[in-house]
Amino acid sequence: MQMHEIHETQEAHSREQQRRVLWATSISYVVVILDTSIVNVALERIGASLAGGVAGLQWVVNAYTLAFASLLLSGGTLGDRLGARQVYMAGLAVFTAASALCGAAPSLALLTLGRVLQGVGAALLVPASMALINGACASARERAAAFGVWAGLGGVAMAAGPLLGGVLIGLVGWRSIFLLNVPVCLAGIVMAARVAPQPRRGASRRLDLAGQAAAIAALALLSAAIIEAPAHGWRAPLVAGGLALACVAAIAFVALEKHRAQPMLPLGFFRDSVFTAAVLVSMISAFTFYGLLFGLSLYLQRERGYAPLHAGLAFLPLTVVVPIGSLLSRRAVAWLGPRALVALACLLAAAGYLGAAACGTTRYDLLALPLPAIGLAASLVTPAATAALMATVDQGRAGIAAGVLNAARQTGAALGVAVAGAMIAGRASIGAGMRVNLLIAGVLSAGAAWAWWRAWSRHAAHAAQSHGVKKTSPG
Repeated sequence: MQMHEIHETQEAHSREQQRRVLWATSISYVVVILDTSIVNVALERIGASLAGGVAGLQWVVNAYTLAFASLLLSGGTLGDRLGARQVYMAGLAVFTAASALCGAAPSLALLTLGRVLQGVGAALLVPASMALINGACASARERAAAFGVWAGLGGVAMAAGPLLGGVLIGLVGWRSIFLLNVPVCLAGIVMAARVAPQPRRGASRRLDLAGQAAAIAALALLSAAIIEAPAHGWRAPLVAGGLALACVAAIAFVALEKHRAQPMLPLGFFRDSVFTAAVLVSMISAFTFYGLLFGLSLYLQRERGYAPLHAGLAFLPLTVVVPIGSLLSRRAVAWLGPRALVALACLLAAAGYLGAAACGTTRYDLLALPLPAIGLAASLVTPAATAALMATVDQGRAGIAAGVLNAARQTGAALGVAVAGAMIAGRASIGAGMRVNLLIAGVLSAGAAWAWWRAWSRHAAHAAQSHGVKKTSPG
């Protein structure tokens, strides 16, 4: 009886710790996602206030996502090396200070600098938060449930962002969307301080500074070339040289990682077909979704003349289904399995993007009809792909694996915004550029469905082969 009571006490303590970790880490994901979606509604007012064109507004969005994407792998390593809780709290502190700088920025250059610093903070706190969740959950079922709640709250932030942004911008001004982060992040720091520290699982890991520099150069040069191409032309020395240097930096990054004893990006992860597919699908999902957010914001406010609040309401068909899908993802995985769920979600996204392209941009009511399918698909993909990827790595490498996944997502988001802006700037109207983006998104989403399905087929074949070898081996 005494042993039973001790066991029950331990289980109760474990559940309490899981709750503390989940709520503390969800704060970080909420502010990261809220900041992404809310900024899109503010783009027109930021451009008018600080004299920024389409390229300048792309940098306001991409300064954040580029810093986030390129530093995530180092953020994951730091979490493994120094302790996830400590790195998480440091990331929240940086994000808080950066948000205050964005809210007070007197120029587009300083606002962009503040966005870079926000990306640095996010790169520290997001992989650390995922490692904290991974370490607090003892079973795959608990882990999937926790990631579902985590992603669901992010989905709520995504849905609320445009509408909340529209209200705040209309009442107080665009600076308020950044200042809102300050009290939320401070609350997150207080909550995280109550979480028990987890053991350092990668204390011997070193930062790969050369690989980090190559990653930053590759992503920044590629995005800069795409953003500047409409103004200078694809054959201009500035653009062509930027693309060439980006390729050189990417090749150097792979070469460095291949020969490092402790690489920033362990290429061995990609021997697992499910891991590779989760990274690819997450990147494509972010590329298409955030490209749509950027283009739709400019279309609604610049071409149709919507006020921020009206634009926020117009986003609802896309965003209101996101928390629903995120919270239902766990049951959907149990019912269909991750292979079928993610493949069907990608096909649903493809149908939504192609349907929106077919409806055209002359009437918002027609354009809005396929938007719920896109939002639902994106919200189903994220938690299912995350849980599938995290199941392929051991606990000691959870931080770096989380960094790889989120780096893929943020790289996709940055490139999606860069390409969306380039398509818009290179067309006669924003609506015409948006239609091209929608067609590209539809094709990529269909390709993601095929890649995911094939990856699980290879995974099943490899597992069957390994089982057969073990079964027939002597002894």
